[in-house]
Amino acid sequence: MSEDKIGKEIESKFGHQLRTRVNGILIEEDKILMVKHRMGNGRVLWSTPGGGMNYGTTAIENLQREFEEETGLEIEVLEFLFLHEFLEPPLHAMEHFFLVKRTGGIAVLGKDPELSAENQILSDIQWMSIEDIHSLEKKSLHRAFWGIKSLSELGLCKGYFNFGNISIK
Repeated sequence: MSEDKIGKEIESKFGHQLRTRVNGILIEEDKILMVKHRMGNGRVLWSTPGGGMNYGTTAIENLQREFEEETGLEIEVLEFLFLHEFLEPPLHAMEHFFLVKRTGGIAVLGKDPELSAENQILSDIQWMSIEDIHSLEKKSLHRAFWGIKSLSELGLCKGYFNFGNISIK
């Protein structure tokens, strides 16, 4: 991962540790809000808005903060959906996915305050239909979205998933 500046910064800030993350699934007019992340070495990852939890604040507070930072949107957290274990060394995270709804704001691409200005990983924000998601290369799409046939299926996912992590032994 750490061959270029972005990869090195991601590894130094987030690598070689277990992180707890929150992610929000926001669906409006049959489209889901997705954010494109630069992962280093030319690799990208499309996923829902979210990020690491800060000690001393709840999952709901963290998800609301992450949405504001990454998208400019204010949200209400509706329900917990599922837990995904993301494991692609040097990154390892327990990702809590929640269904959310917009309560204010207009979606715009934000910034990750944990990373330096020259190594921002957020590069795009889009409302995507299921067809848009299916058109992405699997390697550039979060594994939680690989096998879905409709956006409504996301609300049916309950429990713990590792979605085929090849690093789990």
